[in-house]
Amino acid sequence: MISTLLLEQDNKTFVKVGDPEEVSELRKNHRHTIWVDVSQPTAQDFDCLREEFGFHHLAIEDCQNAHQRPKIEDYHGYYFIVLYEAELTERGELNLRELSIFLGSNYVVTVHHRPIQAIASGERLWRNWTDLVEQGSGLLAYLIIDAVVDKYFPILDALSDRMDEMEDLLFAHRETETIAEIFQIKKHLLHLRRSVTPLRDVFNILLRREQPLFTREVSYYFHDIYDHLIRVADTIDNLRDLLGSTMDVYLSLQGNRMNMVMKRLTALSTILMSAALVSGIYGMNFQHMPELAWPYGYYAALGGMVVIALALIIFFRWIKWL
Repeated sequence: MISTLLLEQDNKTFVKVGDPEEVSELRKNHRHTIWVDVSQPTAQDFDCLREEFGFHHLAIEDCQNAHQRPKIEDYHGYYFIVLYEAELTERGELNLRELSIFLGSNYVVTVHHRPIQAIASGERLWRNWTDLVEQGSGLLAYLIIDAVVDKYFPILDALSDRMDEMEDLLFAHRETETIAEIFQIKKHLLHLRRSVTPLRDVFNILLRREQPLFTREVSYYFHDIYDHLIRVADTIDNLRDLLGSTMDVYLSLQGNRMNMVMKRLTALSTILMSAALVSGIYGMNFQHMPELAWPYGYYAALGGMVVIALALIIFFRWIKWL
């Protein structure tokens, strides 16, 4: 489905364009800024984009084939950008939705196969920022991309809070339910890093002073997004480091508990071996052994075992092995 919104810079009014085939004529007027949003595109929609904008077939092919790497490609007269909007569900699952953007001097074309929340946010802000209409398509691209990037911050805050909770659970000896979530968060951070890190290269290109499509004023908006991306990337790296520290804490706790188990097993084995030593000596089948004919020999042997066991128990508790 194709939706087209036209901004007339002279009178600062928005006009819905019903027929997508009118776009090729409307964009000839550089006082117009055109936004074409293509959601759940069909083959006919892609044919329309080729005819109205003359997009390169490789860029169209990237839009058709999902799961592209975040990137920017510089074609003649326009940029082709791929980025991902992220959302953390209530169940703790991370959803990444791909958004493709064609950015020209007076038009923006967004293509997405799944609903993108930044689209509605970008349109709302674009209608409110009519005093900056002279910035053209660069301002619209900024509003859309900035809405995508800003959604990373609450996700990272939620993951950070969850990591704090997991540390408390580790010290509360609840590792079984914690270790699975540690690996889930590690997976989320990896996916976020793959989505964010390449975008810094995207805006390095958009911030070049020699770019012909936009004025220096527009580059200031792109620089704001670039700063946000650096903050997001740094936060992701910091959380990955903290997650590694959490794993180290988990392994240390496991090692300490294993050492305590081995100490206790060693202490119990020593106690039992001491009792077995006494019983083994008096269980030997020699004819001439002391105390064999003593009426209280059996009870004395049992008492000796108990005394030795109690002495070892006191000793091991003193060295904190029990």
